[in-house]
Amino acid sequence: MSSATRIIAVRHGETEWNVDTRIQGQLDIGLNDKGRWQAQRVAQALAEDAIDAVYSSDLSRAHATAQAIAAAQLGTEAAAPLAVQTHIGLRERGFGKFEGHTYAAIEQQWPEESRLWRIRDPHFAPTGGESPVQVMARVGQAVAEIAARHLGQHIVLVAHGGVMDMLYRLATQQSVSAPRTWELGNTAINRLLWTPEGLTLVGWSDTRHLDGAQRDELGA
Repeated sequence: MSSATRIIAVRHGETEWNVDTRIQGQLDIGLNDKGRWQAQRVAQALAEDAIDAVYSSDLSRAHATAQAIAAAQLGTEAAAPLAVQTHIGLRERGFGKFEGHTYAAIEQQWPEESRLWRIRDPHFAPTGGESPVQVMARVGQAVAEIAARHLGQHIVLVAHGGVMDMLYRLATQQSVSAPRTWELGNTAINRLLWTPEGLTLVGWSDTRHLDGAQRDELGA
């Protein structure tokens, strides 16, 4: 379809802060060993997809995952090695003063703000951070800007859990305050279609590439 862009959206691999349930937001936290393994696995899973372009958040956990995906395209019919293109519109939600704190610490230190966050108040933003409404607008604009450059092509967007959440909501026309019933796993493969009219959902949360001998491959 020359008037559509096929999108594979991937959340970055795991970090130690994911394990610790510590809010990363826009802090630049790198992948842990499992996250690097996940990045290689998703790269292998997408190696035959003949990707035309790879975009990433500029944060290193997403960028490293995107680099693995781009490098795996060397074995396909890609005309030239793919360079990862960064776009700050794909960054995680800014969580302001919540960043660096665990969920439990946030609830203890800022109970009312924690409540507003957990009930998905559409206009609540932690001090120095973004509201869900702001994040949805940012993500929608960034994806439209990127996808419009690649009509008729197949692209990868590597970003964050909050971005994946907004992509799902945009594609299914759900509000930012609707309860989440979908998975946002690290390096899950999510497929969407973009046209100038908006996003539609093709497939969500494919994690088959993460099945198997993970512990053996990690030397555990």
